[in-house]
Amino acid sequence: MTVTRFHDLPLADRDRRWDADSADKHVRAWAGAEEKPNGKYREAHVWYDGDEPDEFGSYKLPIADVIGGELKVVPHAVRAAGGVMEGARGGVDVPREDVERIKSHLARYYAKMGETAPWER
Repeated sequence: MTVTRFHDLPLADRDRRWDADSADKHVRAWAGAEEKPNGKYREAHVWYDGDEPDEFGSYKLPIADVIGGELKVVPHAVRAAGGVMEGARGGVDVPREDVERIKSHLARYYAKMGETAPWER
């Protein structure tokens, strides 16, 4: 199981609406990952199953969309992922040993947004 490497992607506008399904379509096209996920596709997610990296269903906690041809982290997506890590929407099924690394990854984007992660409040 794997937490993706922090890429320090630029942030989208704070008021940008988050639509995970639409973002996934944009990211697949941008990454050239229509048939199977690749490294560029992985950058838009916080976690993936390293045992099955060629399966789209292995990727969880998407936080980025392609905006103006560039991959950007969407603040509403970071907040949604943070909520899921706190149990919203039934939480996320990831190995216990990955939870702190996922939270650390997300916390870096919260800080970049000038906010505090919910688990740090």
